Amino acid sequence: MDNSKDLKIKASLLYTLKGHKSAVYALAPFKGHQFLSAGGDGWIAVWNHEHSEDGKLLAQTSSNLFSLQTANGGDVIMAGDINGDLHVVSGKGADPRRIEYHKKGLFGLYELKDCFLSLAGDGMMTKWSKDAFQKMESFQLSHHRIRGFALLPQSNRIAIGSSDRNIYIIDLETFSIQQVIKFAHENSVFTLAASKDEKFLLSGGRDAILKVWHIGEEISHHRDIPAHLFTINAIKYAPDQKIFATASRDKTIKIWDAKEFKLLKVLESIRDQAHINSVNDLLWLSENRLISCSDDRSIKVWDIAYC
Repeated sequence: MDNSKDLKIKASLLYTLKGHKSAVYALAPFKGHQFLSAGGDGWIAVWNHEHSEDGKLLAQTSSNLFSLQTANGGDVIMAGDINGDLHVVSGKGADPRRIEYHKKGLFGLYELKDCFLSLAGDGMMTKWSKDAFQKMESFQLSHHRIRGFALLPQSNRIAIGSSDRNIYIIDLETFSIQQVIKFAHENSVFTLAASKDEKFLLSGGRDAILKVWHIGEEISHHRDIPAHLFTINAIKYAPDQKIFATASRDKTIKIWDAKEFKLLKVLESIRDQAHINSVNDLLWLSENRLISCSDDRSIKVWDIAYC
């Protein structure tokens, strides 16, 4: 399948997983064949993608959870809530430790080599220590929400999207702003993803446009794709980097050729038994296993195969 013009895929629903009592907002890989979910019910649950059995409740909070991240090989689970608080679960059956810091919703949690980052509705990006979960430094990137994140390890940078419509390119050594892509979208930037070869940066947001950026010393505009009808909530590359998936408030999941940016497949509710409300997050567990979650309180496990 080296010739992307011949790239074709088949997608089929394996399981619909139910158990959450409210919208499911975030997914994260866990141990073995397992993955985690978090949502508006304040639950952190673990599931096995190889069967359709009910998930197991690992921890419960009293707030809506918007973000989820594992650290230290899955021994630590972190979740961010609507109030900006960080919840840390470390140890089997332990109650979550609640850390109050951000003033508004904590929309993104990301693990780096020596720390992890939180991105929040107060426009703050904060570095936290991995061992004691103590605040190291905070940076006021914007006075609007920040949530989208993409790591550019080859050039030692990160890209962060904001509701001020900008994309910020940050140096990972100094955490200084290297570049601001002003008015990258017509509305809020919700999600970012970078190809492993760092040729392209993808962005999506409330304007429903999938934007492709060329990665160089400066990030430059490559093309616009009218990808969805409503907000793009997530963009995720498959592990083999041949394809990527987008999830939207328009209730669909779309799968794209990562080289030609051609639409390969649309997963929708009636034809494919896809979600009936906004699709909020995506997670690739392998080259042929895609997980999605939604406002409809369900999680779906998809088999994606080349043909």
